Amino acid sequence: MDIPLTINSLHKDLKEKKYSLVELIDSYLQRIKSFDKEINSFITISDDYAFKKAKELDSSLKELGKDAFQKYPLLGAVVAHKDLFLTKGIRTTAASNVLKSYIPAYSGTVVKKLEKAGAIVIGKTNCDAWAHGASGENSDFGYSRNPWNKEYVPGGSSSGSACSVASNFSMFATGTDTGGSVRQPANLTGVVGFKPTYGAVSRYGVIAMASSLDSVGHFTRVVEDSKKIFEITRGEDGKDSTVKNNNFPKPNGKLRIGIPKEYFIEGIEKEVSEEVKRSAKVFENEGIELKEISLPNTKYAISVYYIIQPAEVSSNLSRFDGIRYGNSRNSFGDEAKRRIMLGTYVLSAGYYDAYYLKATKVRIKIIEDFEKAFKEVDAIIAPVSPTPAFKIGEKASDPLKMYLADIFTVAANIAGIPGLAIPSSFNKKELPLGFQLLGPKFSEETLFFLGEKFEKATSYKPKVAKL
Repeated sequence: MDIPLTINSLHKDLKEKKYSLVELIDSYLQRIKSFDKEINSFITISDDYAFKKAKELDSSLKELGKDAFQKYPLLGAVVAHKDLFLTKGIRTTAASNVLKSYIPAYSGTVVKKLEKAGAIVIGKTNCDAWAHGASGENSDFGYSRNPWNKEYVPGGSSSGSACSVASNFSMFATGTDTGGSVRQPANLTGVVGFKPTYGAVSRYGVIAMASSLDSVGHFTRVVEDSKKIFEITRGEDGKDSTVKNNNFPKPNGKLRIGIPKEYFIEGIEKEVSEEVKRSAKVFENEGIELKEISLPNTKYAISVYYIIQPAEVSSNLSRFDGIRYGNSRNSFGDEAKRRIMLGTYVLSAGYYDAYYLKATKVRIKIIEDFEKAFKEVDAIIAPVSPTPAFKIGEKASDPLKMYLADIFTVAANIAGIPGLAIPSSFNKKELPLGFQLLGPKFSEETLFFLGEKFEKATSYKPKVAKL
């Protein structure tokens, strides 16, 4: 059977009784079995769990008929969870040998909300261990490969989640975005990647990386699905104190998109910058005004990020001491050790003021840049990555070069604003190209509106990599 690519097409098929959800799960598992050995999207497959849930939902569909789609807005949508998300009874490793046998006693808020809405968990996806990476090469379970060309990286750290959606191993997948870890792999694998406003979605039950930067997002094939999933995941749960039930205002009146001159710098590949400008022209042709803007402190964003983030990493990883969760700290990989040492250093006596305190002050300047810009424009269009996907091993031996892959994504996390990565075309090597939209805090509805407008204007049809 043909596996549907969107929630709408799935629900249309189910209403027409083309197949049962048990049959759908069987098709997904056959596809994963046939092709994932090469891609390495998954660390754990939860086949028994998926079949059990599918049977329950098939019974509800038979009993309730079309009312089942009201009760379960994501009915039958198959989800793969990044292996940082706690899933009760299903192994959760953070892609690290420290937790290679850990089975959580409870599920995270987002996992519970999605399941309550009718989503079916098919497995846990590979990622850079502890989410430390921009390529997917830092996993203790082997790296993932880009489905469009298996010699290339899929991006990171949510590598397996992006690969899972691009390969049609799941309808959507969850991810975390601390410095671009949803938007960048989405961009490199040709899917839609969404990072919400900091404080819009609960992080309860998600293994923390850097707590003032972490956002819980997701991957889909179309913007409409991203919006539907966010409607389920957003809102307070009483367990993450940063999350409040905020209003998400709908766009009103004529919109204006800003083009930041600091995002088109030396080092960005020409095909990337030209694709972003071509995409901006699509919006202009749809009656949306374009305006050049300036974000002058952008040049400090990567430095600020790589001081604050390792400092918070060193604090968060201190709990994994081998007593409560599994293996000893000797099982940490090189990248985790590197970040623990960097973070401990910038927080140590004599260096705290020189590094960490100064970085927090510059962070305020970056936030002020965005606040000033959003007085003039409703959203910002920018590149996601300075290059398309790069070859496996190309940057692995040079951590600094790898860190620079996040240069266009980290500022959104520093400022706590939402971002939406949208695929737009492919280059001559058949590798995906795209762009990101950034907006002020809690402007998700505007980003979704613009994303859907772009897809409609370009007659966008989701593609699946030929494996």
